[in-house]
Amino acid sequence: MTQPNFLVIMSDEHQSRAMGSAGHPFVQTPNLDRLAARGVRFTDAYTPSPICVPARAAFATGKHVHQNRLWDNAMPYTGTPCGWGHALQQAGIPVESIGKLHYRHDEDPAGFDTEHIAMQVAGGVGMVWASIRQEDERLKMPGRMLGDYIGPGTSNYTDYDDAVVERTVRWFKERALFEEARPWCLYVGLVAPHFPFVVPEDYLGLYPADRLPEVKLHPNTGYVRHPWVEKQNAMADSESKFRDEAERLCAMSAYYGLTTWMDHNVGRILRGLEAAGFGEDTLVVYTSDHGDNVGARGLWGKSNLYQESVSIPMIMAGPGIAPATCDTPVSLLDLSASIPAHFGLDFACEGEPLQAIAGRPVDPERPILSQYHAVGAVSGAFMLRKGRWKLNRYVDFPPELFDLKSDPEELTDLAADPAYRETVTYLEGELRGLVDVEAANEQAFADQAALIEGYGGREKAVTLGAPAATPPPELNG
Repeated sequence: MTQPNFLVIMSDEHQSRAMGSAGHPFVQTPNLDRLAARGVRFTDAYTPSPICVPARAAFATGKHVHQNRLWDNAMPYTGTPCGWGHALQQAGIPVESIGKLHYRHDEDPAGFDTEHIAMQVAGGVGMVWASIRQEDERLKMPGRMLGDYIGPGTSNYTDYDDAVVERTVRWFKERALFEEARPWCLYVGLVAPHFPFVVPEDYLGLYPADRLPEVKLHPNTGYVRHPWVEKQNAMADSESKFRDEAERLCAMSAYYGLTTWMDHNVGRILRGLEAAGFGEDTLVVYTSDHGDNVGARGLWGKSNLYQESVSIPMIMAGPGIAPATCDTPVSLLDLSASIPAHFGLDFACEGEPLQAIAGRPVDPERPILSQYHAVGAVSGAFMLRKGRWKLNRYVDFPPELFDLKSDPEELTDLAADPAYRETVTYLEGELRGLVDVEAANEQAFADQAALIEGYGGREKAVTLGAPAATPPPELNG
């Protein structure tokens, strides 16, 4: 084979620090740790948007959310604009997907020759009700976002992940029978550790409640959340819906249990790759679409700009990749650029190939943009990571500034300190070099208003879409 294959494994809602190789004190991820030990782990990777559908659309196209204008979970990718998958198809590179995509329909020309057991947005429309963002018009999230039941067992999500892994291993076996030398690209989408927080008992038992640390900056300790965050969280407020303290702790145990369950599934995939004879000639990248707050600041899920939510794991291993860590900040847009570049193809996007980034001296000043215009957001939120600094810019709200070098846990907001006024001004200018925040905010609201009107207005829109977690497709057998 003249060119290695390319395998992308993307989980859902995996917090970047929740890996042994990232230094987590107790989370068990032996398979990801082994992958990192033989490849490059990018220590500072980010999502373009801390919610599923916009992040995945940005990954598909290699373009920022404000460029795609796919702002929330009711605006799924349809194949326009064209993305890295289309570039591969045009070059005759076999490219297929297995598992969660969170695009619109299987029938859309989204850049895959075949989409196997694809998980798409509910009903092809997604969470239309959540596109109503004005504070005086929006709905409270119906039910409990994290699921009615939290604890040991299996769910339609764990069943789905099991089916995705089985189909992937079978795909490797089938592909090994092909009598051709063309390299292939396969994308595999896993759901865990995304809620509902239901996990096989053996995995839940790895994280007993009495061994869990206290979460940081919880409001019951006197911490006051940023006003934008407070308003965003009020739409669902998962923390207030736990039945008791034991269930809250069980949710934490279940998240970490699902993380280890996901790691187990990554191991099954990688063993299947080896068994089919592809282990030595396949570049593997593992990542996630965004993170999860897991109770920090009294927050659950994603949907904000703190590291727990917006930072993601990124590991690349395979032929020609020497074991290392890379501290240059990267994002999913760089993975978008990496796939066509691997096959020697031109692809115009906002990212750079991870291979090239890892091969250069560390560049801590490389700017990274993330943004959020989705469920619960009463205005647009924009993150700029540059050097030691992280600016969270909220339209019509005060900004936040964190020094991630001295304060990696984001415990102290420096934005209101006069000593950092020039830093905030400088970062505001750098952010505006990437996006006009007011214009993007206005465009998002306008596009969402048009979407709601297109469905027949608010009364119709509030009835459309899954109430929380997207249901997986029906599985045969």
